[in-house]
Order: sequence, then C-alpha cells, then structure tokens
Amino acid sequence: MDFTFTEEQQAATEAAQAVFSGVAPDAVPSPALVPGAVAEDIDRRLWAGLAAGDLLSLTLAPEHGGAGLDLIALCLVLRESAKVLARVPLLETCAVAMALQRYGDQGVAAELLPRVGRGELVLTVGANGRTGHDPAELAVTARLDNAGDGAVDGAGNGAGRSAAWVLDGVQSGVPWAQAADLIAVPAHTPEGKAVLALVRRDHDGLTIAEQVSTNGELFGEVRLDAVRIEPRELIDADGAWDWLNALLTTGTCALALGLGETVLAMTSQYTGKREQFGFPVATFQSVAVQAADRYIDLRAMEVTLWQAAWRIATGESGALPPAGDIAVAKIWASDGVRRVVQTAQHLHGGFGADTDYPLHRFHAWAKQIELSLGPAAAHEEALGDLLAAHPLG
Repeated sequence: MDFTFTEEQQAATEAAQAVFSGVAPDAVPSPALVPGAVAEDIDRRLWAGLAAGDLLSLTLAPEHGGAGLDLIALCLVLRESAKVLARVPLLETCAVAMALQRYGDQGVAAELLPRVGRGELVLTVGANGRTGHDPAELAVTARLDNAGDGAVDGAGNGAGRSAAWVLDGVQSGVPWAQAADLIAVPAHTPEGKAVLALVRRDHDGLTIAEQVSTNGELFGEVRLDAVRIEPRELIDADGAWDWLNALLTTGTCALALGLGETVLAMTSQYTGKREQFGFPVATFQSVAVQAADRYIDLRAMEVTLWQAAWRIATGESGALPPAGDIAVAKIWASDGVRRVVQTAQHLHGGFGADTDYPLHRFHAWAKQIELSLGPAAAHEEALGDLLAAHPLG
C-alpha cells in the first residue's frame, strides 16, 4: 500500500502549518481556573486566516470556489489544527459542507458553499443525540406538513403556509453552537428514515442552552420546538447522515493523532532535559519503554486513520464496509490518545498538572476527543456487529 500523499495534499499540509504556526494553545484561560467556558466565541482571527489560506474551501468543488480535494486532505489539515488546540469548528464546518455538496439541494449548495469557503458562514452539527449514547437521528423527529393552515385572503386565494418539514427534539453537546450560523440536525421521519436538516441558529422555535465541554469550550443543547424549514433545507437522500457521521468520526481520529503527536514530542523534550542522579530521565529504561509504547500507539492511530479516510475518499471495496475501517480507526484513536496523555502526565510528574504549562490543556482536549462520537467500547461493539454480518473467510 502506498501512503505517499499527493502534491496537492502536501501543499494543504504546508498551508495549514503556516496558518497554525502563530496559534498558542494557551491563548484562553485554563479550563481548570474558570467555572464556565474558557471563551464565549471561537477564534475568529484564526477562522479568517483559514479562509484567507483557502483551507475552508479545500474540499469544495471548483464551481463553489474550492480546490476539490478529498477527506484525506482535510484530515491532514485537522491533524495540524489539533497540534495547537485550534479553537475553530473546522471539522464540523467542512464535513457539513461536504455533505451538502454531495447530497443536498444544488440551489442551496450554490447559495451557501461559496460563503462557507470565504469564512462568512460557520457550520456545526448535532451528532451526539440527546444523551450521547443513542443514535443522533433518533433524538429529533421530522414530519412533512403538506396541509398548510387552510386560510384564504380577501380575493379567495389560498394563503395557507406552504409545505414544510417540522422538527421537534433535542441535540445535546453541539460544538460551538452559539457561534454557528447554521446547525445540521440529524432527525428521523415517521417511517424511520434518517434525514439531515439545515437550521439557522436564530430560527423560530430553536433555542440553545449553554453546556461546557470537557475541554472547557462552550457547547450547546439545541432544542427544536415545532421548527419549520423548507423542503430544500432538508437532505433526505439515502445515506447522507451516515456519510456525514463517517466524515466526523474519521476527522476526530485525525484530531486525536495530531494532539497525540504533540504531546509525545512535549514528553520527549521534557524527559530529555529533566535529570535525576545526574542523568536525563529519558535515558532510564522504564521511561524509554513507556515512550516507545506510545510511539507505537501513534503509528497504529496513523495507519488506521489513513485506511479509513482512503476508504471514504475512494469508495474502494474491502472485506468489510467502510464502517469497519472507521470503527477500527476510532478504537485506536480513543484508546491511543488516552494512553499517550496518561503516560505524558506520568513522565512529567507534578509538572504536568501545572496550569502554567499547556500539558493539562492537551489532556482535557484528549478526553473530549476520546469520547466524541463514541468511546472505543461503542465502536468495538459496532465492529463486532459488522463482523457478524460479514463473516471473513
């Protein structure tokens, strides 16, 4: 298997490195020192930089002002973003835009996607459902109202409301919901079909209650009470929500990899300078072995990430559906990033918990990433179901 990235993908990585080079992981207060969220908004300056660097339009088609690259390129950029704990909904915005481009109404896509690429619109998605344990689409109902209200005007013409989809339910833990212009809401129809609704943050009937995530960022509980949207604002194509969920899960694995790589580098630098008995602790066998184990974790996280991203990007067939590769990647990402930060804390000693040192921030973000879109155990169960349905050999 050839893991060489294309020139375009390498260029995307270099552009991302340039944009993220000036970002400090501790640009906001420590989550350990504030009772609520660390900030009320995303990093708007960084968001503008991503737009100026054409990174928000990376996966958009040329007709929408984009470069037409694939999920692999996006994951390369996400990997770089996690190295500095970038406080922007890069994954959510790009993934929703990709789903709209692939499955949505083309008129809506033509209207919104160029604005996304220019950084004028921020998108997010409610992928956690009501509790984070059940499928997200089951938390919201979507029913088609064709009847209108039956009213007529003075000339006897029908003045009732036009056909609309009506949404009711709750999506919890929506990343940076208060900063988003549009929220993608998975829902289910009375027939049990999964659909995806695009709802304005200020839409009548939509309210957002503040929630604070594990990493200290401001998330939201999005409640929909008889929210009416136009039919063209709802994506009902088969597989649309599953595909978007696959993008989000794989992108989360890229975030875990980038974060883990930075944490291991921090640990290497610290143990190389910290001395005991006149020698750097990195020269002690027990320290070296633990660091080597975490390096192996990162390499496993990397290879499973690219396998999953490649299956999605190319549509290549395999022994299992792409969901199998995605599950394997998320298992490694969740378990691997947890082990990396735990070992880093252990090898840093008490210094790792110092709020003047950024390691504790990476630990909080790692926990958020580990549990996002399901912990390892949930994906192990999903992988078991896939193996039972597709026996190998």
